[in-house]
Amino acid sequence: MFASKFSKSVLSALIIAILPGLSGAAVYSNGSRPSSFDVTMKIVADCTIAANSMDFGQRQGVLTQAVSASSAINVTCTNTTPYNVGLDAGTGAGSSGTTRYMSGTGANAATVRFNLYQAPGSGLWGNSQGTDTLGGTGTGTLQTLTVYGEIPSQASPVPDTYKSTITATVYF
Repeated sequence: MFASKFSKSVLSALIIAILPGLSGAAVYSNGSRPSSFDVTMKIVADCTIAANSMDFGQRQGVLTQAVSASSAINVTCTNTTPYNVGLDAGTGAGSSGTTRYMSGTGANAATVRFNLYQAPGSGLWGNSQGTDTLGGTGTGTLQTLTVYGEIPSQASPVPDTYKSTITATVYF
């Protein structure tokens, strides 16, 4: 009986001693030494831009008075990064600089003149940095710029859908 009790005690002690090694959670008591490592990243000046379409309406008739519309340009630049946003002349026939036209998309060669502004009543919005672009400073978060559009009164062209594609560019 004594041998049986002794065997059970020895066996229990062996199991308790072996289990930590089997579970992968070994306990060490001979000391420790730390080591540190750096986690790094470099942020560079950068910007992204996304422009929304501008729609002067799908049921315009005679252009005897000005028609207004607006759209948004979303700019995100790294914090403290200065930027300028420029708008090109667009793809309408005869467009150049800040003189812009929408061209008919059908078989006609007619155009509709329109203007783009940085603010109501301000100068025309163009693509010449330091002259007619809109400047700002990045905050690291999205900044929304409003583009104000106007079709001045003019002789009405033939019925058609008129279009120009404007490219907005952020310079930083």
